[in-house]
Amino acid sequence: MPLALRQPPLFKPSLAACYTGPLANFTPPLIGGIAPLEAFKTARWRDADWLKQDLARFSSQYPNGDTRAVVSLWSKWHFSVVTIPTLTANLLLDKDLPIGLDDTQVIFNEKGATERLWLPNEGVVLTTDDPFERFSTLIDQHWAPLIEQLGVISKAAQRVFWSNAGGYFDYYVNALGEHPLANQQAVDSAKALLEARSLPNGKRNPLFQPVRYFTPTGNEDVKRVRKLCCLRYLLDEFDTCGTCPLDGCDLQARKRAKQVAN
Repeated sequence: MPLALRQPPLFKPSLAACYTGPLANFTPPLIGGIAPLEAFKTARWRDADWLKQDLARFSSQYPNGDTRAVVSLWSKWHFSVVTIPTLTANLLLDKDLPIGLDDTQVIFNEKGATERLWLPNEGVVLTTDDPFERFSTLIDQHWAPLIEQLGVISKAAQRVFWSNAGGYFDYYVNALGEHPLANQQAVDSAKALLEARSLPNGKRNPLFQPVRYFTPTGNEDVKRVRKLCCLRYLLDEFDTCGTCPLDGCDLQARKRAKQVAN
């Protein structure tokens, strides 16, 4: 083919270069090379005993705190750190990051919460707009096995952790939709995932509508409300969060709910 007729490949920036606009205040993951000494492989979380050990430092901040609430709170930190780069690569670069538990390494902050990721490479090019295929590495290879273990350890229902993960997925999909590099077809696929009641195999989609939006009577502002509570109000250090479905309940009702949960 004559050189003049060849179509040059579309230039795609690095993942780190995408951290502008709505991502300007976030830190991209470390990519390639040798993982830092303080990083460790998340593959060990397939063993509940290892995961318990890694949760211990975070849990120590809340002595005698409800285990379900503590583990749920930890999961929110982790899911946020995992979801941002995964969706950035997916929705902006059409790439599938190697984010499965067997490929990822994490760095904890001083309190024992996930602070940053190390990944072996920037992933492979995505060639599908199917919602379930496009996000399967994140959902099936990271979230699903981790959530199963978190449910076992905490005794909280797995749907609490799926709600935590889905809440961040919803939030960052909408935020990244405003990024100048956003692929609108990919954004639409992500939103379609959250609107699907069932998985391709017919089972319930655990990420179905994790967040709902409505406009309260007499108010022009749209309110964002989680479908399920993250349970953090069970810890003495916290009340309900700004998107909690319990917001608006009277204090006595919350206390009764806490007593029943205990």
